[in-house]
Amino acid sequence: MTLCLGAATITAAGPAQADQSARTTQAGPTVRAEHPVGGLSEAVRNFIASPGAVEGANDWRCKPTAEHPYPVVLVHATGVNLGANWTRISPTLANAGHCVFALNYGMNHLSLGRVGGLADIPASARQLSAFVDRVLAATGAPKVNLVGHSQGGMMPNYYLKRLNGAGKVGTLVALSPSNHGTTLSGLTNLGEALGIIGFVNNLFDFVGLPALKQQEINSRFQKDLFADGDTVPGVRYVVLQTTKDAVVTPYTNAFLKGDAVRNITIQDQCPADPVGHVGMFVDGPTVQHVVNALGPNDPHFKPTCTDYGLPL
Repeated sequence: MTLCLGAATITAAGPAQADQSARTTQAGPTVRAEHPVGGLSEAVRNFIASPGAVEGANDWRCKPTAEHPYPVVLVHATGVNLGANWTRISPTLANAGHCVFALNYGMNHLSLGRVGGLADIPASARQLSAFVDRVLAATGAPKVNLVGHSQGGMMPNYYLKRLNGAGKVGTLVALSPSNHGTTLSGLTNLGEALGIIGFVNNLFDFVGLPALKQQEINSRFQKDLFADGDTVPGVRYVVLQTTKDAVVTPYTNAFLKGDAVRNITIQDQCPADPVGHVGMFVDGPTVQHVVNALGPNDPHFKPTCTDYGLPL
């Protein structure tokens, strides 16, 4: 639930590109080129100028290797797009030998082709389902791995649990996911105390922001999604969360319960890391954990505590 990232990046300017999230390259052998790894400045630029393309993603010629048999599908946060959210993780994973794909989802009349994750979450999950099917058809792989940030880490649970996606996914890696909903640093509690939460939620529906309401703590969507447990058999879950999260609150709501779950608190390993909810997408320790989860999967892995993300 990261509308603040969109607000942070919307100050950039530049020529808009056509959406290339479903871009098909010319036929030919897969070439493992080294992709430049970006960061915050590239995210700011891409938010406006490249909402549908990011380094390392959506080479539809890419064929998985024996070392990395499952393609990776990246699922962005609320209020942003794939071009902005994945400037670091996409090229990093591509350079490590993964086939990487990314989609934009949840856009509506308010999005201007750039602000995603606003629409009804079940509808967004159906977009993810169709995209995963396309990736599997293009690559010939039996499953994909998913990496999502904020809503992008929570929404795939609907795909796994309600749209029969579990058989198509090996691992879900979630960065500060809005699992179990958020109080937004107490704002929803204040709204309930003042008796205006219903009005606010109706307003969200009226203007076209149902995903915001659905990510609130104790929302009907959250209750229905996790009423039958947090996980489904056959999928491995890795949740990466920061104690400094002011968007998903309490921060522990991000965590899942289940035998195949590994919940990781970044500050348990890097106490000085100030990274907040938004900054997880460029945070050094977080990105290292993503690479480990989709590669060696060493349960004792400890990241190098450097190159921290935004305290936002």
